[in-house]
Amino acid sequence: MREGLEWRKVIMTIIMFAGSILFLLPFIWMLVTSFKVETDVFTYPIQWIPRKWNVIENYKEVWFGQYPFTLYYWNSIKVAVTTTLLSCLVSAMAAYGFSKIKFAASNFLFLIVLITYMIPGQAILIPQFILYRNIGLFDSHLGLILLGSFSVLGTFMLRQFFMGLHQEYIESAKIDGAGHPRIFWSIALPLVKPAVATYAILRFIWTWNDYQNPLIFIRSDNLLTLPIAIQKFTSMSGEFYSLIMAAAVSAILPLIIVFIMGQKSVIEGIALGGVKG
Repeated sequence: MREGLEWRKVIMTIIMFAGSILFLLPFIWMLVTSFKVETDVFTYPIQWIPRKWNVIENYKEVWFGQYPFTLYYWNSIKVAVTTTLLSCLVSAMAAYGFSKIKFAASNFLFLIVLITYMIPGQAILIPQFILYRNIGLFDSHLGLILLGSFSVLGTFMLRQFFMGLHQEYIESAKIDGAGHPRIFWSIALPLVKPAVATYAILRFIWTWNDYQNPLIFIRSDNLLTLPIAIQKFTSMSGEFYSLIMAAAVSAILPLIIVFIMGQKSVIEGIALGGVKG
């Protein structure tokens, strides 16, 4: 029986490995294409190892050519990092309040918050557009940051982890004279740090890849973020797929770095969710 289980593990491992290779093929093709000269992009059969490498020229043209890719890259970093930090702070404070501070109609108010998640984002674009234009946040990075800084999903996700904290921690801190701000910063938040890190990774990815909000709320060319900038770059360099792939690889590089740096926290967050309470 043990030999049968071992063979099943081996077969499943091989199947999963083959499946992962299939999922990685588009990315591998994109990466390899970014290193090719334009004449070799669509050669058949596909050259997985470029016959002639063109690494420096392609990426130099993307980063330091006529297109201000560096500016758009910085815009995305500024918006994504600031939005992530602010969203994690707001969501964690709201989650702590709904889970550990008892007040009248707290469950009802949390239900109202969850109901707002059922409203499609496209349904409130016009009111948001009018509001932002009237209060002066239209066509600004501050307005773009505020759009992603308040998350119902983040509040719900972190609330579940805060609810898993034993109430004895809170009561002991209150006996020692600590108020809720001190309890939140010194006790509760460090205990759910893996969950906050998991949400931070998700929020960073969502903000980095956000196409709709910059398209609607940004008009100035010098304020554009990468999703819109890549679309414009594609329209300008539509005949040069090697340059487009070099720009795409550059655009997803921060996502890969963030995931590699935070994968340990993601695993800890999943484990914390499995044993909470």
